[in-house]
Amino acid sequence: MSRIVVQKFGGSSVADAEKLRKVAQRVKARRDEGWRLVVVVSAMGDTTDELLGLAKQISADPPRRELDMLLTCGERISMALLSMALHELGVAAISFTGSQSGIITDTTHAQARIIEVKPARIEEELARGKVVIVAGYQGVSKQREVTTLGRGGSDTTAVALAAALGADCEIYSDVDGVYSADPRVVPSAQKLEALSFEEMQELASAGAKVLNAQAVEFAREKGIVIHAKSTHLAGTGTSIQATTGPSRVKGVTCEADVWVFTTPAAPDALLELLDAQQVKGRNLLWDEQGRSLAVVPLHDVHGPEVLRAKLPAGVTLLEDHGTVTCVGTGLNADWSISRKALATARSLGAHVAATYGSALQLTLVVKRDQVKALTKALHEALIDAPKSV
Repeated sequence: MSRIVVQKFGGSSVADAEKLRKVAQRVKARRDEGWRLVVVVSAMGDTTDELLGLAKQISADPPRRELDMLLTCGERISMALLSMALHELGVAAISFTGSQSGIITDTTHAQARIIEVKPARIEEELARGKVVIVAGYQGVSKQREVTTLGRGGSDTTAVALAAALGADCEIYSDVDGVYSADPRVVPSAQKLEALSFEEMQELASAGAKVLNAQAVEFAREKGIVIHAKSTHLAGTGTSIQATTGPSRVKGVTCEADVWVFTTPAAPDALLELLDAQQVKGRNLLWDEQGRSLAVVPLHDVHGPEVLRAKLPAGVTLLEDHGTVTCVGTGLNADWSISRKALATARSLGAHVAATYGSALQLTLVVKRDQVKALTKALHEALIDAPKSV
């Protein structure tokens, strides 16, 4: 029997009717090569942001359950339209929601995690010769409630289905793989042929938009190689796999849309509040004054003004800071990477409010208006330099 491949197409790849037709043609071409296909789709273009905007017009802090009911509409539109486009090409296809696909999650609304996949209906339709289109980003809890998987959750859908079906996994976007930095910020950014799961997970967690961090974590646990490719170009893409050999800094990424909370005391009260508001964090670190700092991506905050109003006494919110993160392996093998990064920041006149270091990442917290310049400078110092550290 022919092999199965799970393909995922992001929102920009299915942004309008013409792009959907092009994706359908690409799917048909792959099917004509003899593959059985499961295609995971995101919501069209900016649909999710538009739906979030509608929710915020109604409520400053929308109930997470109702938010999930609203946001899952976007992917359902994409799946049905792509199935129609395939039918127009003479390809038998059927669309399924996350729950119909057997994606079982925990009970956490807006940030659910997949706990089990039961792809019986998918396997039945594949056996009938159909292409199966799946709405990404969503599942159903054991309490039969619709859930969403958080920003970028369609990647997680694709990897989970690939693991359950014993399939290959291909993630398509507008770029041909993963780059050492955002080319719009760093023109000299290089496409990476391969990355380890750990390196890709750190890049994704630190703001790189190519792949979702939870999807990479799932792939690592299940041993699924991810191929990140371009929807429109015929390049080689990037393989995300178990190991890519020894290296130091592989990429530099940045995130400006964050809130940084500081507290002079132990951060227990702040962390309790963030958990109560279901706000995920990026980093917990300390500055030169001994203060605790928690970095929170704004896309994980669905009720920002409510959160601001509930901040414990003594907690300060820094709204004008962002993060720049170097990712690689063995970054703490010695202090050379940290020394060079801090010296580079000083040479730009960028004050480093706090740092966080591990074997896989070095994160600097700086003013938001310095984020892009520092990203470019660190890429030049640590990746572009002929004798990179």
